[in-house]
Amino acid sequence: MYPPELVAPMKQELTSVGFEDLTTAEQVDEALTSSGTTFVVINSVCGCAAANARPAAKMAISNDKKPNKIVTVFAGVDGEAVAQARKYTLPYPPSSPSMALFKDGKLVHFIERHHIEGRPAEMIAENLAAAFNEFC
Repeated sequence: MYPPELVAPMKQELTSVGFEDLTTAEQVDEALTSSGTTFVVINSVCGCAAANARPAAKMAISNDKKPNKIVTVFAGVDGEAVAQARKYTLPYPPSSPSMALFKDGKLVHFIERHHIEGRPAEMIAENLAAAFNEFC
């Protein structure tokens, strides 16, 4: 587990633009099983989260069509919430950072870490915007 003071700025990077920080399994259940669309970012301290995932997520939510809810959980910090979110992203293996879009409680789009590493944030944001356009 990472110290809260270390990850606070990394969490704030998403919460400051409207992402809800989920810290419990119950919060995850409520967010990911609700009707409508929910975008979840499984955040991380790694460099690809800082350089690619968080900037891409922030760019993507400026799309004309966007999810009803935008939420985040933090790997290595909010263990209960992350474990619960990963149950919903099966059959994909645990991956952080990663991003998922749910529609009416069903996983409809998923971006794994290996699709984030080494790719520019703009390319990831375009991928997310295309998913938002299709499902939102």
